[in-house]
Amino acid sequence: MPVPPSRAPLRLPHVVCSLVLLVLLAGCGAGGFAGTEMSGAATGEARINGVPGPPGAAASAGGVPRGGSPAPAASPQPTELPGLGPKTRAAVPAAARQAFVVTGDSVDSNRSTAVLYTRDGPAGPGWRATLGPWPAHNALNGWTDEHWESDLRSPIGVFTLTAAGGRLAPPDTALPYDLSPDFRVTGEGFHGEPLEGSFDYVVAIDYNRVPGTSPLDRTRPLGEERGGGIWVHVDHGGPTQGCVSVTEDRMKELLGALDPAMEPVIVMGDAESLGR
Repeated sequence: MPVPPSRAPLRLPHVVCSLVLLVLLAGCGAGGFAGTEMSGAATGEARINGVPGPPGAAASAGGVPRGGSPAPAASPQPTELPGLGPKTRAAVPAAARQAFVVTGDSVDSNRSTAVLYTRDGPAGPGWRATLGPWPAHNALNGWTDEHWESDLRSPIGVFTLTAAGGRLAPPDTALPYDLSPDFRVTGEGFHGEPLEGSFDYVVAIDYNRVPGTSPLDRTRPLGEERGGGIWVHVDHGGPTQGCVSVTEDRMKELLGALDPAMEPVIVMGDAESLGR
């Protein structure tokens, strides 16, 4: 039934108030659905999906400033090589896309763990483990920041990997490979274990040597007293004189994976030193 004309003016204020209340509720709801949070009336800054926006930006129900385009999603931070501190990370060349990280149990330990990490590019998603972790050996007395001949410690640092070689024909590898009978070794290790076969496969670590030359090259740019001939080679079941060693099957995997086009490096040292 139609509302009597005499009563219509009495209901108008209630309708107006209801409409105002609905508008206010809709404004709060929009902020709530968008996940926005105002930082205060003094700055007028809006937070869109938890990210501070420009002063005066207002959020809509879709998390977009009114009159603007959707805010770009924040780019994820590239995954860093685990276990490394800022000093060690800074020593890894920007162009390197393979890193063989060998982490010693302690500065005086001859046992370590090896993992090969790969990344698609400096601006890519970051480093990811592609081989390992593998148990490994290093020098009898552990690690040192300043390696000297016959100190029985492995040098700490980041070194390029540019050449390989061995007594046996290599598995499929992209590294330059020097096949030579001169890699033959005899005798016993520190625990009486036979050394035969230790140099069947090796990757030269570019410490105090000319990169890209055969692992057998004895040129020592730092001088003979600073040692040399530091390799990754086949494990003989005990500590080394300065090298890093992994089992024969792991050496084959490593040789097959290392790619000169990815400018591989080895990052080696005890956990505390690498964490610097």
